[in-house]
Amino acid sequence: MSYLKFDKQQLTNLERILDKEMLRTNRAGAYSGTTLIDCNTRKYHGLLVVPVPQLGRENFVLLSACDETVIQHGAEFNLGIHKFAGDHYSPRGHKYIREFHIDSVASTIYRVGGVVLQKERLLVQGENRVLICYTLLEANSPTTLRLRPLLAYRSVNALTHENSKINSHYQEIDHGISMSLYPDYPELAMQLNVKNSFKSTPDWYRGVEYYKEQERGYDYSEDLYVPGYFEVALKRGERVVFSAGTEGMSSRQLLKLFDSEKGQRPPRTDFKQTLRHAAEQLYSKQSDGLYLIAGYPWFRFRARDFFMALPGCTLAAGHVERFKQIMHTGERAIRDFISGKPKSTQISEITAPDVLLWFVWAVQQYAQYEGVQEANKHYGKLVREVLNFIREQHHPNLFLHPNHLLYTNGTEKPATWMNAMENGRPINPRTGYVVEINALWYNALKFDSELQRVAGKENDADRLNYQAEMTGKAFQELFWNGVYLCDYVVGTFCDREVRPNMLIAVALPYSPLDKKQQKSVLDLVTRELLTMKGLRSLSPKSGMYRPVYVGGELERDRNYHNGPVWPWTTVFFVESYLKVYKRSGLWIVERLLAGFESELSELTIGTLSELYDGNPPFKGHGAMSFAMSVGSVLLAIDELERYTKSIQEEEKIEI
Repeated sequence: MSYLKFDKQQLTNLERILDKEMLRTNRAGAYSGTTLIDCNTRKYHGLLVVPVPQLGRENFVLLSACDETVIQHGAEFNLGIHKFAGDHYSPRGHKYIREFHIDSVASTIYRVGGVVLQKERLLVQGENRVLICYTLLEANSPTTLRLRPLLAYRSVNALTHENSKINSHYQEIDHGISMSLYPDYPELAMQLNVKNSFKSTPDWYRGVEYYKEQERGYDYSEDLYVPGYFEVALKRGERVVFSAGTEGMSSRQLLKLFDSEKGQRPPRTDFKQTLRHAAEQLYSKQSDGLYLIAGYPWFRFRARDFFMALPGCTLAAGHVERFKQIMHTGERAIRDFISGKPKSTQISEITAPDVLLWFVWAVQQYAQYEGVQEANKHYGKLVREVLNFIREQHHPNLFLHPNHLLYTNGTEKPATWMNAMENGRPINPRTGYVVEINALWYNALKFDSELQRVAGKENDADRLNYQAEMTGKAFQELFWNGVYLCDYVVGTFCDREVRPNMLIAVALPYSPLDKKQQKSVLDLVTRELLTMKGLRSLSPKSGMYRPVYVGGELERDRNYHNGPVWPWTTVFFVESYLKVYKRSGLWIVERLLAGFESELSELTIGTLSELYDGNPPFKGHGAMSFAMSVGSVLLAIDELERYTKSIQEEEKIEI
């Protein structure tokens, strides 16, 4: 039985099923995303969404959808579905779906009378090409399959409408056609692996609506161009592959390519293995190196996300070499920054005050998996250069003060992950001495001391350890308010809002807090912030608590970090809980992770969203698949497995 499977009853309930999405990437920037019943609900949805560098940095929807029609004895059964004005769905092809599951690829089973048709889809790795394989499993009489492509040819941030500028010309190619609707856009080659007929019937599907954009306060209606349709006669057991790509290929190779690509996809059999696959979907091979994308469908390569998500999406996913390859790209970005050279990577926001410290944390995670010697061998030199860069006051917005703590200005630009803006200013102006920045600084000094010691540099190790102890003492004096940690301190003002940032100081391998303080912080966070999807970004007791991520752009930005749950905090809660409560904390960690496992069947199937509402039922929002969420939960799973294994080994020794 499939790990991720949905039956007819679930698939025909529009109210529920339209919230469930699927996402596939080619690991080079392109993706294919829609709902489980192939009804697009976002302007970001499409069967083939690709980068077009000459047109901009965002992605572009080329092929929005492909409607299938089964024809028997002259009767037509349209399997497609789209939303139109007045909450009208047509042609309601979802009523024919009997089963949807995701094993190695996404598969849908339709039953139309005596016809049973299977549809499997995938993106070719490294190519801008989507393949859809149709298999006629059962048929009692001659059957024809009609495929009608719907083209958008627009940015993911725009919508298209019927116009006279469109280039409706197409050229015939091997078992298909090729066309480009506008200048500078790539050709879209649409082909089948078998002989077929293409009938040119140029027209527009007018007024297709995307209700999720309507909920977000954006334009939500567009027109899609239909050049015509393909028809092919199908025999029982026959397989037909439809290909849409930015380059044509030999039609005879399409079925072989589909089988080869499918064979490379591991089946999703359990929680961890499914999340590992979700992590791999976030790798992005570019001409200048391997990257980790922050999330789909709208994020690119952001420095903070890059380093925070990297260990979980590679090391915890079982891909040590991928860590090195992606980190090589990150190293280049850091060296460009600290040496004052022009950017040589596509990584943005490298100058954010906390980014260099998250880089050190990522190296520290590598050390936990591969050993401190290996970490020092590959990254020790750059860690020391980074710390010296900060210590020598070269960072434009990170200043080491005489009290041994780091100070940053967060009033003009966001200094941390709480980066929402309003009227060009941070909504949460975390400024001055920020709690996680200084916890990361203390941890970085201690970790570098460890690196120096394994390198045989005892004097340097002792010096760094002394600096760290001075920093830790100053940290306690400044941030500790008797019960928990202030979120940030500037002048005489201490921000006492209860947020998850303080827990990072508990969870880090080197904590500046004593055990009693760690327990006090953890207990408060557990009482006020913990949910089944991770930690709230603000306590419900706060007057600023806004738990639901809904409304127009401004309302959502104001809510963004003031109540919703952010799953990326999960690993820090798990590490803290096991550190403080040890064996007695296992049950709550297992319960928390079980909540994430159930989420794999909720929104974007098989992966985790960016954030969730802070109140029940904790509905998900934001990016369909978010690297920091996936990476954090994978690290948390590994942490639990390591801890459980250590307990088992202890029990064996006792016996």
